Amino acid sequence: MQTNEQQPIEADSYTVVKGERHRSPLQISFRRFFKNKLAVLGLIILLFVALVAIFAPFFAEHSPTKTDMLKIEQSPSKEHILGTDSSGRDNFSRLVYGSRISLTIGLAAMLFTVVIGVVLGSLSGFYGGIVDGIIMRATDIMLALPFIVLALTVMSIVENITISIFVTIIALTTWPTLTRIIRGSFLTLREQEFIQGARAVGASDFRIIRKHFLPNAVGPIIVNATLLMATMIIIESALSFIGMGIPQPTPTWGNMITEAQNIRILRSHPEAWIPPGLSILITVLAINFIGDGLRDAFDPKK
Repeated sequence: MQTNEQQPIEADSYTVVKGERHRSPLQISFRRFFKNKLAVLGLIILLFVALVAIFAPFFAEHSPTKTDMLKIEQSPSKEHILGTDSSGRDNFSRLVYGSRISLTIGLAAMLFTVVIGVVLGSLSGFYGGIVDGIIMRATDIMLALPFIVLALTVMSIVENITISIFVTIIALTTWPTLTRIIRGSFLTLREQEFIQGARAVGASDFRIIRKHFLPNAVGPIIVNATLLMATMIIIESALSFIGMGIPQPTPTWGNMITEAQNIRILRSHPEAWIPPGLSILITVLAINFIGDGLRDAFDPKK
């Protein structure tokens, strides 16, 4: 007896239903992603935070950096929704503008790290031999050094840390893990028949990497890039909290949490540090939900 149920069909290691047979693996993966409720929720939250960051001047009435010695540590009021900090700056404005800086740092540091990781991982996995040996030994050395100690050492040497310098330092100290992941993907693909066929017809190394290796490694790259962005936001907040991140008065969520170092503010003015703390928590959770959704979507075993 015939039924209308869609029968699964195996196609390129992806289990797809009959109606998906003409879709590419990438299209199938994103369709799976949008069926994941937590991933979609995370995407909505991240888009909302991004819109607030982009249109910060429309949400914040006061300057995030202007001090007012007559309004130090004021409690929440109609004029200052979240009160003011220890320098008389409006907490709500700093929260809104802080989203712009924190997201920018997270995104820029992630992109820089991905570029380094993909380039080095590709060269290592594709060529092997002495190239692989040199890159992997450099990776081992970087992984052997505690990240926080390395980052603090570099930042203590550099004077006048700007956003671009901060992003560069973070990226240059966090690339090894992604490099290993990309290298592993390339080593798996290197002996596949379609790669051997491309070599046989005389395709250049650059074309083989661009046309065959990278498209097949796009899943791990996207997933790890997403999770890296969450990590970068946490790193910025942690370093700013201990005074080694973006210097004041630049508004970042990490800089706002430094107010909690004062025990009096910690107890009497929770509005000064709880909102940025919750912003970090919610944003990082949203990004992690997206990363988990992408990981499941790109998993060929599902």
